[in-house]
Amino acid sequence: MDRKLIFLDIDGTIVEALSAPSALVRRAVQGARGRGHMVFLCTGRNLPIIGPDILDIGFDGVVASAGGYVAVGEEVLFDSLLPEPLVQECLDILHEKGLYCRIETRDGIYSDPQMESLLRMAAPDPGNSELIRMQRELESGLPMRKYADYPGQGAYKICFTSATLAPMEEVQGLLGDRFDFVVHPFRGSTACFNGEMIRKGIDKGRGMQMVCCHLGAGLQDTVAFGDSMNDSGMMRCAGVSVAMGNACEELKAACSRVCEDVTHDGVYHEFVRMGLC
Repeated sequence: MDRKLIFLDIDGTIVEALSAPSALVRRAVQGARGRGHMVFLCTGRNLPIIGPDILDIGFDGVVASAGGYVAVGEEVLFDSLLPEPLVQECLDILHEKGLYCRIETRDGIYSDPQMESLLRMAAPDPGNSELIRMQRELESGLPMRKYADYPGQGAYKICFTSATLAPMEEVQGLLGDRFDFVVHPFRGSTACFNGEMIRKGIDKGRGMQMVCCHLGAGLQDTVAFGDSMNDSGMMRCAGVSVAMGNACEELKAACSRVCEDVTHDGVYHEFVRMGLC
């Protein structure tokens, strides 16, 4: 098999929320690299919260912050923050409409205090790995930085929660010319809706393109694994797109293959089927 460039989402793809990577996931990544393929993380997480348990598996690079940061090895190809005036404009609109925010920056995540109560009441769809991860962060006691301490130096991404859908639609009408909005799956009875704003022209797919251009590879030589609609950009770009068994139905419909869920090491089994490891 010719060399492939493989891009892996983290939450809901190579790990369950806040869990350690399994031995089989480690074997898949290391085995693929041993056969000459290159493996990259392609995540919405910012670098400070990826964690050594994941990085220690060994990767050839990372697309982080949903495409806001791209590196191959030690070489940073792209590192772009939203300018602070734009961040403040977004926060003012979000708060005016009654939404609560998480601001993802180079040094961590800053969160509205009201978000915690919403997260504790939520009954997430099983395909909503982003909401499940935020809830697990609360359960684990993982410290979150206070919104009041946000240093105002730009951000990669803004995530939001709301008790109803209507404010999200209003915000999208006001900012949709500059941002793509991802609203994650939800149960009809949930008390919390969640999503994220990603600047137009910067997403996981664009990050993949940068990596390919840097390495002189074509997108037809890429394989992407994901579970959430914030993975849709990389799925559109990938030569082969693989949705996890636990992925939302919209993503499954857009992918060329579906593997087992994250609990049953779908990444490993699909790597074997595809002859990657």
